[in-house]
Amino acid sequence: MNRSIATAEHFAGLSLKLIAAVNILFLLTFLLVTALAMTRADAQETACTGQDLLEMLAKEDPAALDRLKAEAQRTPNGQGLLWKVEKEGTAPSFLFGTMHLTDPRVIELTPAADAAFEGASTIVIETTEVVDPAVAMTAMMERPDLMMFTDDKTIFSFMSDDEETDVRTALEKRGIPPVSIQKMKPWMLASAIALPACEMARKATGAPFLDIKLARRAEEEGKTLGGLETLVGQLDAMASLPMEFHVRGLIETLKLGPRMDDIFETMILLYEQERIDMIWPLFKVVLPAGDDGDATGYAAFEEAMITTRNRTMADNTVAFLDEGNAFIAVGALHLPGEKGLVALLRERGYRVTRIP
Repeated sequence: MNRSIATAEHFAGLSLKLIAAVNILFLLTFLLVTALAMTRADAQETACTGQDLLEMLAKEDPAALDRLKAEAQRTPNGQGLLWKVEKEGTAPSFLFGTMHLTDPRVIELTPAADAAFEGASTIVIETTEVVDPAVAMTAMMERPDLMMFTDDKTIFSFMSDDEETDVRTALEKRGIPPVSIQKMKPWMLASAIALPACEMARKATGAPFLDIKLARRAEEEGKTLGGLETLVGQLDAMASLPMEFHVRGLIETLKLGPRMDDIFETMILLYEQERIDMIWPLFKVVLPAGDDGDATGYAAFEEAMITTRNRTMADNTVAFLDEGNAFIAVGALHLPGEKGLVALLRERGYRVTRIP
């Protein structure tokens, strides 16, 4: 069976609400999308309004919260942000999980991570191209077809009339003229729809997220800076999924309305607690239930968008680890699980230990 057809069939079973959840995970696992997110028309300070969904569950449905925690506990390497990576004959290195947001609670290293950063001679992030916007745009223009529809199609070509009306209305409420984005591929539009207004307002002022702060700090301190991926590689990964899937993700994310702010707030709180293992179970509990196809659909997403990239990152990390004394920062969602970076590095012969 053709790979693209098989992938599309996998996603056909993924419930619409879970597609919205996958769209959020997609947003947070790609440095590219968050670095180049569209900004609001005005850059005025906007207060964050999200609520803690776990606190809500504790009051309204403690049994659901217990199920969430039980599923999280089954996730290997799901707790912790900082990991020490060792191999005989080389100086130890460190792996740290970041969140690609500009919220003040997630743009600073923990004390232990800061010490590891200070002692490192090489700093590695997902892709160094995002540090300089001009370099990023030059790299992306190598493949304009991955950013824009270069034929007669627009993003609205994949929507019904009612869906197009809803999306246009939502964009206008966010200060984004629909005509200005209609030729964009949906992954370039994702952040304009998914991110909370307060996050978009911070981005409009140029606020950096942690990965970029670390790269700039490395340059200021004369450390070597390295990357694990390219922007074109990230775009190719996005484009590997059916266009209809990406468009459905945008539409269903819009339908979540204010609940989106609650989801982001809860993810930030989980990140602060170093409970990355609870993020996916959170979606399954707080969003309307799907069907048996959800597991298959998510597995297809995970393979195309996370697992494949994890393997690439693990392979490209080896050179830095074998040199030793490196500090490697990647999105925290790449760390946990049987196919996460922690497990993959152990498979490659490294001793990987969580640092509280």
